[in-house]
Amino acid sequence: MSGAAHLHADAVATLTDWVPPSPGQAALAQSYLAFLAARPDACERSCAPGHLTASALVFSHDLSHVALVLHRIVGAWLQPGGHGEASDASLRAAAEREVREELGLAVDLDPSPVHLDCHPITCRGYTHLTRHLDVRFVGRASEGAALVLSDESHRVAWWPVADLPGDVFDEVRELVQSGLVRLSRP
Repeated sequence: MSGAAHLHADAVATLTDWVPPSPGQAALAQSYLAFLAARPDACERSCAPGHLTASALVFSHDLSHVALVLHRIVGAWLQPGGHGEASDASLRAAAEREVREELGLAVDLDPSPVHLDCHPITCRGYTHLTRHLDVRFVGRASEGAALVLSDESHRVAWWPVADLPGDVFDEVRELVQSGLVRLSRP
C-alpha cells in the first residue's frame, strides 16, 4: 500500500471510530467519510475539489496558554497544520510532524481528533480555490517548552487561553474550547 493509500485508510478508520462532541461535528464527520469514499486521492494536495489536512493545537503543560503561529500566507494566528505526506503513518502523525516543523516542539497528541473544520483556501503553488477538510488534534507541551520560528510563519507565540489575539478566527476559538474540554478530562 502506498503512503497516500495508507493515509487514506487511516483517515477512514480515524473518522469512523471518532465520537464527535456535537451533532454539527457528527454531520461534518459523515461528510468527510463520504468524500473519502468518493475520492481515493482525498488525502493528496493534488485533489482539486479539496483534501484532508491535519493540524494540532498545543497547550502549555498547565492548559493556560496555546501555541499559535502567525501564518505567512494566511496572515492570521493559527494552530500548526498542513498537508499529509507519504511518510506520515496517520493523520495524527501528520499533525505531530507539522507541530515539529512549525513550532519546534515534539508533542504526543491525544490519539483521537477533537474537532473538524472545512474551509476554503488557495494552496501554495495553485491558482484555484480548493477546500481543506481539516482534522484537528490537541496535546500538551512539556513544562517550559520553548517555541522555534520556522520559515512558514512570521511569528510564533504562547497566547493566554483567556486572551487570544483579537482577530483570531472563530474556528480557532472553538478549537481552544474543545481542546480544554478534552485535555481537562480525568
